[in-house]
Amino acid sequence: MPTDPWREMPWRKLALACLALWLGLLWLSPSRDAALETRVDAVLKQALDSQEVVGAVVLVSLRGRLVYHRAVGFADREKGRAMSEDTLFRLASMSKPIVSAAALALADAGKLSLDDPVTRFLPWFTPPLPDGGPAVITVRELLNQTSGLNYGFQQSPDGPMVQAQVSDGLDDQDISLEENLRRLATVRLSFAPGTQWGYSLATDVVGAVVAKAGGASLPEVVKSLVTGPLNMTDTAFMANDPERLDKPYVSEKDRTRPMAQHEVVPNGQGLTVFEPARALDPKAYPSGGAGLVGTAGDYLKFMEALRLGGDGVLKPETARAMTTNQVGDMRVVVGPGWGFGYGVAVLKDKSRDKSQARAGSWGWGGAYGTEFSVDPKAGLCLVVMTNTIPSGRAWTFPEDVKNAVYGQE
Repeated sequence: MPTDPWREMPWRKLALACLALWLGLLWLSPSRDAALETRVDAVLKQALDSQEVVGAVVLVSLRGRLVYHRAVGFADREKGRAMSEDTLFRLASMSKPIVSAAALALADAGKLSLDDPVTRFLPWFTPPLPDGGPAVITVRELLNQTSGLNYGFQQSPDGPMVQAQVSDGLDDQDISLEENLRRLATVRLSFAPGTQWGYSLATDVVGAVVAKAGGASLPEVVKSLVTGPLNMTDTAFMANDPERLDKPYVSEKDRTRPMAQHEVVPNGQGLTVFEPARALDPKAYPSGGAGLVGTAGDYLKFMEALRLGGDGVLKPETARAMTTNQVGDMRVVVGPGWGFGYGVAVLKDKSRDKSQARAGSWGWGGAYGTEFSVDPKAGLCLVVMTNTIPSGRAWTFPEDVKNAVYGQE
């Protein structure tokens, strides 16, 4: 049988590799990038023109390549300071994935187990069950938000969290992290741990566990295990350069106004209290669930590290577990079809979700107007940071950006 000279040529593999590279470059061709730019630019222009947002930074990476980056509008409108890609944003609940990753890194190192009771590290943290009986909360239940804890902003203004003067991590009470958690421990759980999903202050408790297990303060452990190795030099529990910190705004119908130093915002369940100066207060306790400040570029580094399997911060199997549904069929606040991993929401059933995200996508957002999402099947990472609430996240803006990225109208 005659041989195929093509198959025997030593340079065949090289030729195939070149072909694959050419096809890859074709997929990421300038014309495709130009179409992406046109679509997303149009969304940003509309949002600025309508005053839906005052300023924004949007970054998009595809298989590790930055294919879109824009800073638009103002970081401080009154001073005429333009938004820039190195603007610092208050991350609010986008702090949760980073602090969760620190806890998982400690688990990888054998310094804690996800099935450890919280009392191994915080013996005094013993909130009672709804019936007043003793409860056992594990680190895992904190990470996947099934602990039974709650947030004050999810209760009525005279609810038990408010009565106990528990901070949600967005105000600037002059208390320590331990003092806040001791107050939290006096409030009965909303349900028995592990039986339901409920968004809560659990990641603040994770932060205290991380500090104890890591043998240092929470900021030091997070820097050592996550932000330091990933060169996230602008991400910390206080703004490292106040001149680059964004000024927050509140959207009201067809106008936006600067956020007050003590801003109380109705949210449909209760009241969210914002005190933006917290990001500049060296005495503010480090809130694992809401306290970090950082840039869009830093956050993209974190997203890519998880997408690539931990990138030296976490073991590949740990990064995979973090970004995989860990709560079964429990109802998650994001909406139908969504589950929750460790610190991030995960889309488990695309047929029940109307967004452009694909099954397996994961992400989260922050109350100051920020959001991120990762589509691992497409190799897509998207981070959207604004300085405007609630429109920067709770209105259609982030979904409009996502639709434009996916090429949808």
